Order: sequence, then C-alpha cells, then structure tokens
Amino acid sequence: MQGMSGVATDVVDEAVGILRGRPAAVLTGAGVSTDSGIPDYRGVGAPKQHPMSFSDFLQSHRHRQRYWLGSHMGWSRFAAAEPNRGHEAIASAEEASLFSGVVTQNVDALHHKAGSLRVVDLHGRLDKVRCIHCGQSFSRQSVAHTIDLLNPWLEKRDISGHIKPDGDVDVAVTSEFVVPSCDMCDGVLKPEVIFFGEFVPTGVFDQAASLIARSEALIIAGSSLVVNTGMRLVNLAHRKKIPIVIINRGPTKADRLATVRIEAGTSETLDALVGGLQSGSV
Repeated sequence: MQGMSGVATDVVDEAVGILRGRPAAVLTGAGVSTDSGIPDYRGVGAPKQHPMSFSDFLQSHRHRQRYWLGSHMGWSRFAAAEPNRGHEAIASAEEASLFSGVVTQNVDALHHKAGSLRVVDLHGRLDKVRCIHCGQSFSRQSVAHTIDLLNPWLEKRDISGHIKPDGDVDVAVTSEFVVPSCDMCDGVLKPEVIFFGEFVPTGVFDQAASLIARSEALIIAGSSLVVNTGMRLVNLAHRKKIPIVIINRGPTKADRLATVRIEAGTSETLDALVGGLQSGSV
C-alpha cells in the first residue's frame, strides 16, 4: 500500500516494528542530501565523474588550480543548502533517544545544521580547510573571501560554460586562477575532506565503529555503499547480528544483508519511519 508521500506504508510499518525499542545508528550517503539541492554523483542516472586524487592535488599546482576554481564556483550554492525532512527526522529521533547517532559519508554538514549532536563525519567537512604543512585550520568561508580577493576577474567573467557536469573546469580558464595559500606559512591548503586515494583516519573510523557497536540496529539511508569504508561498517553490524534497514533508490552492496529494504526516497521515508517510531504505533 502506498501512502500519500509515495512510500509503501507496509514496508515502513515493518521497519518500525523491527526498530522499536532498538536505538539505531544511521549511516547516510549522498542520497540523503539530494532534496537539499546537493547532487548525488553515484546515484541512479548520475553523470560520470573523475574525482581529484590526493596525489594529483599534492604534486601538481595545475591540479590545485583546477580543484579550487571548480570548488569555489560551486561553494556559494553548497554553503546555502539547508537540511531537508530526512535530516530533520534523524535529528528529532536522536533527540528522542530513538537513534543513537549518525555516521555520514557526506561532507555538507547538513546533519549538524539540522541539530544532530552525535555525528561522525566519515569523509570530513567541506566547510573546513587545513594547511597540509603547518596544520593551521581555516573556515571555508574565509578562504572563499580570500579567493575572491585574489581573483577579481571571476566577478567580471561568466565561466559557467567552462564548468563540466562533474564540477571539473576547462583548462583554458584554469591557468588564470590564483590558488589561496596558508596565511601562517604559505603552505598548501586543502579542504578537510577525504580525496580519492586517501584513507579515512583511524580515529574517525574507530568513532564510527564504536557508535555501531553500542547500537541495537543500523539504518542505511541514501548510500549505494560503493565506498569500502561504509561497507566495513555494515559488516560490523552484520557480525553483531543486529537488524539492518536499507532506504535507497537503486541497489546497494549490502542488499543481501538487509533485514528490511525500502526502495524509496530518503526524505519522505525517514519522515514516515521516525513518525511511526514516535507515535508508538505500527
């Protein structure tokens, strides 16, 4: 049976029955943030992308020009994104002790904006920047201001036609871009996110594993689990023999491990799921 939101109410009711009385950890991916206007580059129908590798970023000034220009052009829209019903439902359930916390693969900080207090940012946060030489940290907003000062021509030229669907930038405009550097040591600045080819810091993974270890269920929302780190956490839950609920449009690597699988959008499903848990009715 389909509810007004388009979610199959019977499968949501099944998930509510399984999760009731079991504080659940929530593992979220890009699909949770699509309703906030942030694209899911791994979801169904997403364009192919060529992520910047950590080694390329470190070794090549041209690659840093390309990265920072493309990232800067999308920053204002990214920073303006607001939490959607899915983020808000998770925060509400956490406050009511229905959820034990969140492990997110997203770098948008929207769980924090929604009010969640127990968040493990598995892949970092794009609103923070760090010097890879001296370790000094900066807000992304302050770095964006510096980029504008260093590149006044950006205001005068429309380079949107040079931005590709995956956020990459044509080389023709990249060469003009002045890359920001550390105010303290003139070192290389890098957003505090995990680049392709980097490993999740051991301490961060341990926080995520600890959250799952003390939870009695796991909800996976909006992730196909292509990234191995996420799948490692799911395997921890499976070995612990706790229920696993998957909410996603399209297949995931953990489908065979799911206690309940809901093929639907995350915002409306999480809203319905948390509503059912809070109402006390199946």
